Amino acid sequence: MPLVAIPLASQFLTGGFMAMPIALAALLVIGVHLAGRRLGEAPGVTRGWTTLTVMGAVAWLGATWAAAETGHLSRLDLRPPPFLALPVAVVLLGALMAFTRFGTRLIDGLPLAALIGAQAFRFPLELLMHRAYSEGVMPYQMSYTGWNFDIVTGLTALPVAWAIHRGTGGRGLALAWNALGALLLLNIVVIAVVSTPIVAMFGPDLLNTFVMFPPFVWLPAVMVLMAFTGHLLVARALRRSRS
Repeated sequence: MPLVAIPLASQFLTGGFMAMPIALAALLVIGVHLAGRRLGEAPGVTRGWTTLTVMGAVAWLGATWAAAETGHLSRLDLRPPPFLALPVAVVLLGALMAFTRFGTRLIDGLPLAALIGAQAFRFPLELLMHRAYSEGVMPYQMSYTGWNFDIVTGLTALPVAWAIHRGTGGRGLALAWNALGALLLLNIVVIAVVSTPIVAMFGPDLLNTFVMFPPFVWLPAVMVLMAFTGHLLVARALRRSRS
């Protein structure tokens, strides 16, 4: 299969898909730094973790951008298609971030409300994705007018976080919200995968190819990664609080 066409998008759309992942990376760096301060670490230790996070974020942003910029991810004529490595890498990296000392520091150093509230980025993300659909860049089934209901997670993240912070929402509320958000995330990921030309479940006119090009590659590489890792961190935090 030949290389797929580069999507024609407005400056607003491309700018949004560049700004949001960079902002999320910055938020992660801030969270790592604040966690160290709240844990009472020595300044050098916190500075070391923060520096490593900056380096890792820059490396991941640069590597995924380069893979898309060179056209490697859009080589659907190769078997297996290189793009399939991206969701695998996102799952592995998310698990690594959540279940190592890196994730433990965030769980111990940040309040549960902060971990939940950080997922509010999924609301403006859904607005951007709807704009992508409106411009013909993204197929309709991946927007909230189609089969993507992840906007619910973004809309409820801050109210649930506030309730947890105020003490009016308990462990049950956090557990239910996290489970719902994880299911909605899984739903859109599955839709995105079956919408690629490899499966084309919704037909040849409704294909998901825009994520194979920059800056849209950062949708799965950064924003799905942050959402996935966030749910794992909340699940770990709730499990630790129970034990």
